Amino acid sequence: MTLREQMEEREHRFLNPLAQFADASRGRLRPAEESDNRTCYQRDTDRIAHCKAFRRLMHKTQVFLQPEGDHYRTRMTHTIEVTRIARTITRCLGLNEDLAEAIAMGHDLGHTPFGHAGEDALSQCLGEPFHHNEQSLRVVDILEKDGNGLNLTYEVRMGILKHTGEAWPETLEGQIVRRSDQIAYVNHDIDDAIRAGILTEADIPRGITAVLGDNHSQRINTMVTNIVETSMEAGQIRTTPEVEKAHRDLRAFMFERVYRSPIAKSQESKAKQMLIRLFEYYVSHPEALPADFQPQMSFDGLSRTVCDYIAGMTDKYAVDKFTELFIPAGWQVRG
Repeated sequence: MTLREQMEEREHRFLNPLAQFADASRGRLRPAEESDNRTCYQRDTDRIAHCKAFRRLMHKTQVFLQPEGDHYRTRMTHTIEVTRIARTITRCLGLNEDLAEAIAMGHDLGHTPFGHAGEDALSQCLGEPFHHNEQSLRVVDILEKDGNGLNLTYEVRMGILKHTGEAWPETLEGQIVRRSDQIAYVNHDIDDAIRAGILTEADIPRGITAVLGDNHSQRINTMVTNIVETSMEAGQIRTTPEVEKAHRDLRAFMFERVYRSPIAKSQESKAKQMLIRLFEYYVSHPEALPADFQPQMSFDGLSRTVCDYIAGMTDKYAVDKFTELFIPAGWQVRG
C-alpha cells in the first residue's frame, strides 16, 4: 500500500462522513497517474503553489493601489489569510483540510492588476463582464504551463469558480473557503483602512461591534467560532442570523466608508485608463504580445488573448509596460 493510499484510508477513519474524500474525487480534466505520497488534493495545492500566477499575487493590489508602506495587504497576503481561516474551520468540523487549502490557494489567481478597477477596465474592453473567479478557473485550466493548465481535480476547480457569484460550491470545503474569503477581506480591509487613516475602530457602528467584537482579532474569532458551532449542529455550513446580519452590515459599512472613499478610489480612474490604453495598443499591435501568447490568438481570438495577457500582469508590470509604450524616455523620472 502506498503512502497516498494510507492517507486516503486515514481520511475515511478520522474525517467527518460529510467530508469530501480524496479517493472519491470526480477526477481531473485529463487522466493523470496518481502520486505515491500525496493525495489528489495535496497535489493540487502543490501545483498551485508552484505556478507563476500564484507568485504574481504578491504584486497585485488588494484594495489600496500602490500604497506607501510595507504592511498593506496584497492578493498574496489575502490568499494566505483565507487559507488559514479555511483550514481552521475545516479542521474543527472534521472536513478535508487539503481540499480547502487547494481551493483557497487558487481562488484569486485570476485577479487583474489594480484590484477591482482592473476588472472594470477589462469588462469595458471586452464589452462583457470580466469576473475574476471565471478567470481564476481559466488560469488553472488553460493558461498555466504554456497553455496546458494545471489539470486540477473537479472539486478544486469548482471551489475556485464558485468562491463568489450566485452558485455555491457543492462540497462543504468549498463553501468554507467562500465564507473564509468573506471573513478575511472585510476584516483585513478594516485594518488597512485604519492604517491609511480612513477609519478608526470607533467609527464602526456599535450595533456591529456589539455582535462581532471591538477589534480585528475579536471579529475574526467571533465569525469563525460561530460558523464552527452552528455548522456542527446543523450539518451544513451556516452562521447564526445575528452574526450573518452583523457581517452584512459591516460589509455595507465598508462599501460606504472605504471601498468607495476618495482615498481608496483616488487612483482608480488612472489605473483603468492605463489598462484600457494597453488593451487598445495590443489589439492594434498583436505582434507586440509576448511569444508565448502568439499561438493562443489562433484559437481564442485576439481580444481574449490580450485580455489574458493584461489580466495576468502585476501592478508594477502594467505601469512599466505603459511607461515603455506611451511615455517618451526623456520625460521619464530618473532616480
